[in-house]
This record gives sequence, C-alpha cells and structure tokens, in this order.
Amino acid sequence: MSPPLLKLGAVLSTMAMISNWMSQTLPSLVGLNTTRITTSDTLTQISPKEGWQVYSSAQDPDGRCICTVVAPEQNLCSRDAKSRQLRQLLEKVQNMSQSIEVLNLRTQRDFQYVLKMETQMKGLKAKFRQIEDDRKTLMTKHFQELKEKMDELLPLIPVLEQYKTDAKLITQFKEEIRNLSTVLTGIQEEIGAYDYDELHQRVLSLETRLRDCMKKLTCGKLMKITGPVTVKISGTRFGAWMTDPLASEKNNRVWYMDSYTNNKIVREYKSIADFVSGAESRTYNLPFKWAGTNHVVYNGSLYFNKYQSNIIIKYSFDTGRVLAQRSLEYAGFHNVYPYTWGGFSDIDLMADEIGLWAVYATNQNAGNIVISQLNQDTLEVLKSWSTGYPKRSAGESFMICGTLYVTNSHLTGAKVYYSYSTKTSTYEYTDIPFHNQYFHISMLDYNARDRALYAWNNGHQVLFNVTLFHVIKTEDDT
Repeated sequence: MSPPLLKLGAVLSTMAMISNWMSQTLPSLVGLNTTRITTSDTLTQISPKEGWQVYSSAQDPDGRCICTVVAPEQNLCSRDAKSRQLRQLLEKVQNMSQSIEVLNLRTQRDFQYVLKMETQMKGLKAKFRQIEDDRKTLMTKHFQELKEKMDELLPLIPVLEQYKTDAKLITQFKEEIRNLSTVLTGIQEEIGAYDYDELHQRVLSLETRLRDCMKKLTCGKLMKITGPVTVKISGTRFGAWMTDPLASEKNNRVWYMDSYTNNKIVREYKSIADFVSGAESRTYNLPFKWAGTNHVVYNGSLYFNKYQSNIIIKYSFDTGRVLAQRSLEYAGFHNVYPYTWGGFSDIDLMADEIGLWAVYATNQNAGNIVISQLNQDTLEVLKSWSTGYPKRSAGESFMICGTLYVTNSHLTGAKVYYSYSTKTSTYEYTDIPFHNQYFHISMLDYNARDRALYAWNNGHQVLFNVTLFHVIKTEDDT
C-alpha cells in the first residue's frame, strides 16, 4: 500500500476509536453507566432533572460523529461535583472536536492526493500494458542498436589496454617526479643562501678561469705513441694519405696520393668511411708531378715538392690552380739527402699547432737536418734552425708544437730517438717506441686536429695515437 493510502487508513481508524471512546467512556465519567443510548436519527426529549446523559451519537451527512449531552437544571449548585465534571468534560470534548477537525482537513487533502495518484497509476498501468505488448519489437530494436554500439567499441579494447599500460607508466613517472622533487628540495635547502643568478655567475667565472688556464698550457711534449690502427690496405709500398688539420669538424675529407714519383693524380674522399669503402668524390690532376711522399694538406691547399727540383708548390683544391711556388734555397733534392729508405724524400713538408714547416738538408749544413718555418701564403722562409743530425740517418720525422721528432721507422723495432726544439734551439735523445707492424714506413705526419700520426706502412694506411704532456706557462714565460 502506498503512503497516502496508509495515511488515510490511519485517519479512519483513529476516528472510529474516538467514536467508540465517546460512546463508552463519557457515561462513566458523569456517572450515567446505566443510561441507554439510542442510535436513532430522531432526538427524544429527556428531562434535565434526570441527571447527565449522553443522549445521542449519530453521524452527520459528512460522516462526522455528533454527541449530545443533556445537562442538569441551572439551579444546581455550581460547586456540585457533577458540575465540575461537566466543565472538565466540555473542555475535553472541545479539544477533541478541534483535533477531529484538523484530522478531517488532512484527510480531505490526502484523499484528493490519493485520487490524483490513482489516475496516474491507471495511466502507468496502461503504459506498462502497451510496453508489454511491444516488448518483443522493442527488445529486437534495442538489441540491434546495442550490437552496433558494441561493434563500434570493440576496436577500442586494445586502446584501453594501452591506456592501462600508459596509466602505469604515468604512475611511475609521478613517483619519480615526486622523488626528484624531494631531492631538489633537499638540494635547495643545502644551497641555502645561493640563488640561481649567483650560481650562474660563479659558473661563468669558473669557465673564464678555465679558459685562461687553457691559454697558459704550453704546446704538448710527446710522451707516448700507441697503435697502429689499420684503416685500409691499398696502393703500392710507398705513398701518402692525409686530412686537413685546419678543417672544420664537419669537414672530414681525405686525400690519397699513391707512389713517390711519376704521378700527379690526387684522389679525394668525403670521409674516412668513404675512403675505406673506396667511394671517391673527386679527382685532381696536378699541373706537376710530385717527388717523395712527404706532402701536406693545410687550410684547404696541398703543399708538395715539385719533381726533380727543390721548388715547393701550393695548390688550391677549391680553385684547381697553383696559388704559389718558391724554391727552397740550398735544399738538396732528387735523392741527394733523402730519408734512409730513399724515394726522393729529400724535402719533407709538415704542419703542426704552430704552422707550416719544411724539413730538409743542405750542403752548407753538411747534410744535417734544417728546419724552416714557412709562410703558408707566400712560402717564404720565416726562420730556420740547423740541427746536428744527419738527414740520411733518419727513417721519418714529424713536428709537434714546434719540436721535430726523428724516428728510425725503417727498422722493425721502431722508436723516436731524437728531438729538436725550435723554441729553445736545443736537442735531446729520447726513447719512445712504437710498433712498425708492416716493416716499412714511407710517410709519417702529425695531424694537430686529430692528435694522431698518419702513416703509410708498406701499402697499409694506418693511424697512431699520441700522448702529449702539457705544462702550464708561468708569468715569466715569454
């Protein structure tokens, strides 16, 4: 039963209880238990002298209970006990009548609500009946719609699985970020008074000091040679290969010059990898044949000794033209003062951190090695140093930071055993071994950019790593 129906039942039950109480209890209150109560709709006259009586308990047309009480004559003593009881009874009846009136109003209101609800329930019943009739049709339609929706959603299942995986990753990221935040907070607390700008300035100051310190580093002194690393096997027993020490980091071109005479073809490769694979990028046909294997590429130009002369040629790879040529005064050529292995190696051109050099021998210096620093543009000799070491006794030589290192590279147990410093104009005997793996070295040059020795070892193009010792310059150094 709905709440309004329950409420209506409670009201009706309450009214019945009140009516029953009035018909049974009032007579006992006034001492008229033996008086007969009629239920007739017609009132019967009763003499007031006969005492208090409940004369009738009929209902009015609206269903309300009406109680008739006959009072005694007015000349009775107002202080009589029955008089007091009457007053009390009248007060109770009045209170009960008011309560019944309130209940009646509520009952009427609830009854109207029940009627409205009854109408709505009848409408719902009709709709349920219609739905029941159309149930099969609706179920079929709704099932088809749901199936179509499921077909659309099926491809999302792998996506959702990926989302689940991503959610785990995000959780891990959140945890890592939380931990990192904790660490950074701790670091910030430790840093304390230092703010970012101050720390940045300290870093810049440190960087400046380091750069100043680097400027004070003297050019390195050779301490060790390791290797070799075989890059490629090609060409004859004698030749030269090189890169440009002044080229940019992105420019790794390799130049290859096979044989020590009767040739003027220079092959170019874009990189070491292309050189190894044989992917040639360009070929240059020089205007003159070269002598020996001691050529050098420096700042985009090739420097070489012209065949059967002591003339030095500067050739531009960019323009394909000779930019300069100059005779090296008194320099022996055409196997007059070669290295021990021969091969027209009289004039050795090389470069280091300081610049361009020529190593050769003269009659004026009794066939001993002469070191000359050259102007890279005009090939003019800037300064020369005469050593006491015979050129023909040297296997190969190279320059590092203005110091000439002489080897016996023609021997199996090769080593650097003599050096001459152009800075101090002094020499010393050294003992720096290196591995002559293929028994015959016909070219050995230092590359300042790579900090390595390029060598042509009996038809093998190899590299040696070098270890240099640096000294910090003092204020007294010039």
